Amino acid sequence: MLVSQILKAKGDLVFTISPFETLAAATERLADRKVGALVVMDSADRVVGIISERDIVRLVAEAGGQGLQRSVETGMTRDVVFAEPTETCDQLMSRMTDRRIRHLPVCVGGRLVGLVSIGDLVKVRIAEIEAESEGLKAYIAGG
Repeated sequence: MLVSQILKAKGDLVFTISPFETLAAATERLADRKVGALVVMDSADRVVGIISERDIVRLVAEAGGQGLQRSVETGMTRDVVFAEPTETCDQLMSRMTDRRIRHLPVCVGGRLVGLVSIGDLVKVRIAEIEAESEGLKAYIAGG
């Protein structure tokens, strides 16, 4: 399955945050939206980073609770790994496993069009395996 098909099924809603907001604001947004990461966008709507629960936990471990008053840009991952709509689920799973990341922003021509998580990919893979299993059962029962 292609990334474009995943986004068509799940939608293109992506939760974002400014690099100048506080990490406390980021934690509130993560909790309110029940998501694991926010894409960090600058004032020109360019992706400049990604901030995840894992990033925030690391910063709090280093700086304590006062670290939450720092700006998102101090804790975000700047070297963002992207996905393209034409890539396959298997390609993304491999990249995410190799890089040990759980979220990939999807961009077209530099414009953010969606976000794919490891959970999205696992859901697709399970559906593919279940469909294959049902097909094999039907073949065996009918043959």
